[in-house]
Amino acid sequence: MKRAEQASETRAALIEAAKRLFATRGYLNTKVTDITAAAGRAAGSFYNHFAGKEELLKALLDELAAVSDRFADAEGHMSDFTDPDAIRYHVAVYWRMQREHAPTMLALRQAALVSEDFARTLEQFRRAQAADLADHLARVQNLPASVETTLTLMSAMMEAPAQLLHELPEEEAVEAATRFIYRALNGRDHPQRG
Repeated sequence: MKRAEQASETRAALIEAAKRLFATRGYLNTKVTDITAAAGRAAGSFYNHFAGKEELLKALLDELAAVSDRFADAEGHMSDFTDPDAIRYHVAVYWRMQREHAPTMLALRQAALVSEDFARTLEQFRRAQAADLADHLARVQNLPASVETTLTLMSAMMEAPAQLLHELPEEEAVEAATRFIYRALNGRDHPQRG
């Protein structure tokens, strides 16, 4: 195996081990040596790829951004939040990302609690994600607040159920959130889905 391939494989193994450990122990309780042991790598190999645990977490944040970008570029993406199907698409993506990347999402929140630098990094990520959605509100008349505040409220409204209601079936969660957001933005009940 070539050196570059081996390095890439080691980096991927470290990232996957970190995700597993973040899911079971949390970010704050996971040490670099735990990650290298779970990845089956030498302790020093970690520092060939990451300056520390926070840099690994930034790599996971970049991974989330890439996944988000793929959904934004996907067929079926609509950007008019006066259309309930456009809202439903975004709610479903958000819900899916929260579920599929739950350990990373938890680690991001935990890291932001103990590191001002990481809290700023996470806030920049959230602002970039919100900026990507700002144009989706262009046709909505009488927004309940400024665009930035509206997007912040929408995000907060989605984050809590995704974290707290693990037993809620995805379809039910997506439909309830779609109806709630549609009504909040458009001032009327959304049309029944046919």
